[in-house]
Amino acid sequence: MSAPDAPATLAVESAPEADSTPDVETAIGDLQTHLNLIFARTRTLWRESAARIAPDLQVGGYKLLTFIERAGTASAHELAERFEMDKSVISRQVRMLEELGLLESRPDERDGRLRVLSATPTAREALSELRRDHSVRLHTVMAELSPEEIRAASKVFRLLSEV
Repeated sequence: MSAPDAPATLAVESAPEADSTPDVETAIGDLQTHLNLIFARTRTLWRESAARIAPDLQVGGYKLLTFIERAGTASAHELAERFEMDKSVISRQVRMLEELGLLESRPDERDGRLRVLSATPTAREALSELRRDHSVRLHTVMAELSPEEIRAASKVFRLLSEV
């Protein structure tokens, strides 16, 4: 779950050829309501996950750490671009992650002026444990759905991610 914060609401513009019957409008309204609930639950899950890694870890730091861990390495410049954050915010979060023993920094081999950031073994293990727990939760929730229903839900999320 290493993406920038989702919007509080999702605006959906109707395509000219889209069916705008009351049933479709009701279904889209229900979808928007449930997406907003998912976004709220995601923010709560980020807070809970950050606290499990380290009590003082902020959500922003957690998201940076998960991105760095999945990518293998990253620079502060890459993080600022990816998360659309000011470099000073990135610097503070990186410093906190280093102080918590979750992030290592070393000079870039190609350009010694740059720093390469990577997750520590402690961070990698903690994130791996979180992912296992999250996977168990997801499997438990999805157990009542058929594979076809899960594929349909996945298609909806893929289409929404392309908007």
